[in-house]
Amino acid sequence: MMQANQYAPIPMVVVGGYLGAGKTTMLNRLLTQSGDLRVAVLVNDFGEINIDAALIRTRNDDVIQLENGCVCCSIGDKLVQALAEISERADRPDLLVIEASGVSDPLRIAQVGMLDRAFRLNSIVVLADVLGLQQHLADPLIGDMVRQQMAGATALVLSKCDLARESDIAAAGELLSGMAPRAVRFRADHGMLPMSLFLDVESRPEQSIPSLLSPQPGRRWSNRASDALVHRAITSFSIRMQGEQFDKLRLKQALRSLPAGTLRAKGVVCMQGKMRPQELHVVGGRMRITDAERDSLTESVLVFIGIFSAGDEERVRDELCASIATEA
Repeated sequence: MMQANQYAPIPMVVVGGYLGAGKTTMLNRLLTQSGDLRVAVLVNDFGEINIDAALIRTRNDDVIQLENGCVCCSIGDKLVQALAEISERADRPDLLVIEASGVSDPLRIAQVGMLDRAFRLNSIVVLADVLGLQQHLADPLIGDMVRQQMAGATALVLSKCDLARESDIAAAGELLSGMAPRAVRFRADHGMLPMSLFLDVESRPEQSIPSLLSPQPGRRWSNRASDALVHRAITSFSIRMQGEQFDKLRLKQALRSLPAGTLRAKGVVCMQGKMRPQELHVVGGRMRITDAERDSLTESVLVFIGIFSAGDEERVRDELCASIATEA
């Protein structure tokens, strides 16, 4: 039997957000869009009865339940065990989605998942209830926890926009811009989001994606930090460099300064001082560089996925060129 590390890593997405933010609705919407993809959903609810798992099971048979606590603390061992069992399956899923309980830290859950090389973190999606966000942040008991959830996100989703006034959406956007300035921001109507948040597929501008941060005619998203993202869809670009080796320190510096709209980056590169090619993954400023499975490499290839502005690709290319190692 093949070992789990002989397979390509399973894309993993952690979904977080405070109680009532709309996580279960969003997951059910995702499952209706998934088509033939095998999606495993790992659900943690706070309490002895996992209500969320029962609600999601109506749309998907592959639901793994973790009950009675915060997934990143009191049942952390169960999470590790569940991940190991998923990675060892003969029919491994195309995507793993972990729904964190409303009182847990999705970033800590993602960190646990990244310890297992059978998984690759694609995004940390955190939902913010437009109607309740200001009240939650002002609450002395839960305010810090909600801020922590938002700060760890690679993508922030304003939920329940179909129930809110534009002034509510604008106010929530202003609050979020200061808590996670590098996170890509979306607004969700009825829980709909583009599949690009979960898998490496592009949401092209000509597609009908009601959830993307595109205001309806006559409306405008007032959060200045996200103005450049309003009219764009998720796209990707790739950069190839043949016969060059990167300086590891300069490359890491370049990857830390990627455009604010970057959801993730990945690639295989030649690194100075390394006998084997290096595999790299960047999600929300968090970076992992490890030995690649292949023995040799003739060119470095990097792929960048996100919501990009004019000139972003050229700036990334310039940064990468500046990261090429020079001879001593």
